[in-house]
Amino acid sequence: MLTGAAKIAGVMGWPVSHSLSPRLHGYWLREYGIDGAYVPLAVLPEKITEAIRGLPALGFAGANVTIPHKEAAFAAMDETDAAATAMGAVNTIVVRQDGTLFGSNTDGYGFMESIRAELPDWRADQGPVLILGAGGAARGIAVTLLGAGANEIRLANRTQKRADDLADLLGDAATAVTWEDRAGAVDGAALVVNTTSLGMTGKEPLEIDLAGLDGDAIVYDIVYTPLETPLLAAARAKGNTGIDGLGMLLHQARPGFEAWFGIRPQVTAAQRDFVLGAK
Repeated sequence: MLTGAAKIAGVMGWPVSHSLSPRLHGYWLREYGIDGAYVPLAVLPEKITEAIRGLPALGFAGANVTIPHKEAAFAAMDETDAAATAMGAVNTIVVRQDGTLFGSNTDGYGFMESIRAELPDWRADQGPVLILGAGGAARGIAVTLLGAGANEIRLANRTQKRADDLADLLGDAATAVTWEDRAGAVDGAALVVNTTSLGMTGKEPLEIDLAGLDGDAIVYDIVYTPLETPLLAAARAKGNTGIDGLGMLLHQARPGFEAWFGIRPQVTAAQRDFVLGAK
């Protein structure tokens, strides 16, 4: 039951109507009998700093941040954890008792937990990784993969400077390739990760030739609307393992939920089925 004492959190994005976060957090709130709510917050890019800094005044416990606000959110924090600092991007905000804002990044955690749930024996050092995109999610995933033992990261982004800047941030293990050469960067990759919004419902499709993909390579698309993107369909048609973005969404949400509502939730098959019921 929602009362005047309810704890409130939400997700900021533009657009945000596609987000399944309110549904998944709502599931946990009901499951654990918590007096709280989690709401969608559509925020224009030019208003994001103002909106974030207004969270304490509105009595919010915190918020998630999604495309395209993660790097702007980092700049708006009073303090960030080591992961967010290394990535230069925030996806989880906690409003402290004194009204200050603490930012963390759980994208990498969610990414790794979702892969391990699907492939328990998978290792980050199995071969080169191609990451498509260079925004906040790409940063989070790349930093986490390097920390887990990956020794080669290839980056391709539509805006070359962003790929170059991310490669510089990551160090010698990372190399930026041009967007036009992305198909060539597939060759020999053990893992291909799409962190762009291409292929998302309402967006342009992601066009990439997977002909050079090895038979045991994994293709991971962080997009979850639709769940079966053209990229994943193409990979599976070749016989490769494809992993959708819903697992990452579910797992990355756990630390924030605990910080706002006081319980560390579990990801279950029943929850995944419930979240998919919105589609």
